Amino acid sequence: MMTNNPITLRRLENFKKSRRGYVSFWIFLILLALTLPAEFIANDKPIAVSYQGELFFPIFKDYKETEFGGTFETATDFTDPFIIKKIQGEGWIINPIVPFDHQTVAWDLTMPAPSAPDAIHILGTDDQARDVLARVIYGFRISVLFGFTLTMISAVIGVFAGALQGYFGGWVDLIGQRFIEIWSGMPTLYLLIILASIIEPNFWWLLGLLLLFSWMGFVGVVRAEFLRARNFDYVRAARALGLGDFKIMLRHVLPNALVATMAFMPFTLAGSVTVLTSLDFLGIGLPAGSASLGELLAQGKANFQAPWLALTGFFVIAIMLSLLIFIGEAVRDAFDPRKLFTNK
Repeated sequence: MMTNNPITLRRLENFKKSRRGYVSFWIFLILLALTLPAEFIANDKPIAVSYQGELFFPIFKDYKETEFGGTFETATDFTDPFIIKKIQGEGWIINPIVPFDHQTVAWDLTMPAPSAPDAIHILGTDDQARDVLARVIYGFRISVLFGFTLTMISAVIGVFAGALQGYFGGWVDLIGQRFIEIWSGMPTLYLLIILASIIEPNFWWLLGLLLLFSWMGFVGVVRAEFLRARNFDYVRAARALGLGDFKIMLRHVLPNALVATMAFMPFTLAGSVTVLTSLDFLGIGLPAGSASLGELLAQGKANFQAPWLALTGFFVIAIMLSLLIFIGEAVRDAFDPRKLFTNK
C-alpha cells in the first residue's frame, strides 16, 4: 500500500513537522466539512418535521400547506407563524442552525437593509436583506468546489501536455511551446466580458472558459521533469526491453513528475478561488443572486455605511487564501527531495 511506502511516510512526517501548514490543513478541513452540507446548516426549510405522527423532510421535498393544516395548495412557508403553531401543536420541527437560505429575504427587519449584526443575523444582512452568514457559508462552498474542480481538471490536462512535450521533445516540444506562447496571450478578461454580454455565465460556463487557459501552469514543471528523466538509464533500459513509450511515461517517469505537480496544486487552487472572487466582484462571474464572496465585497464597496459587509468578505477570503497558501508551503516542503532524508 502507498501508506506503507517509506518515502510516503517520510513525506507525511515532513508535512506534519510544518506546524503552520498542518494546523491550517485541519482548520481548512473543518471549514470544508461545515460548508459542504450547507443546506443542513443554513436553510429556511426545516430538516425534519413530525406532524400528526407522520414524518416530513422539507429540506429534500416541497409539501403543500394543506398537509400541515393550512388552506392553500401552494408550497408550505415554514416561516409562517400560523404553520409553525400548527406543527408545534401536533408534532415537532427541527430547523437548521442558521434559519436562512442564501437567497432568503428577511422581511421583518427593524431597520432598512443592509442591517447591522444582531442576535438573529449574526453578520447582519446585505443590501437585499439577505443573511450574510448564510451567504458566506454557501459562498465558501462554491468557491472551494470551483477551485478544486478547476485545479484537478487543469492538472490532468497540463500533466498530459507536459508529458508529451518533455518525453518526445523535438518537433512535438517545439510546436507545443509555440502553441502555449500564442494561447497564453489570449485576453481572458475580454473573452469573459464578451461572453457575459451574450449569455448569462454560470458555474460550468466559467469553469470551461477558465479551463482553456489554466492548464498551462502545469505544463512547465511536468515538461522539465520529463525532459530530465527521458535519458536516465532506467528509462533507456525499459525502452531497450521493448516497453512502449506510453507505458514508460506512465510507470516510470510520471510518478516523479507528479511530485512537482502535487507541490504546485495548492497554489493553483488559491489562484482559482481568487479568479472566481475577482470575476464576481466585477459582475461578470456567477449569475446574479448566487452566493458569492466577490459579490459580497462588491456590496461592501457600494455600501460604506455598512462596514460589516466589506469586513466579512475580506476576512473570509483572507483566511481561506492564507490557509491554502500555508498548506501549499507545507506540501512543497514535504515533497522537497532535499528534506526527504534529512532531519531539517
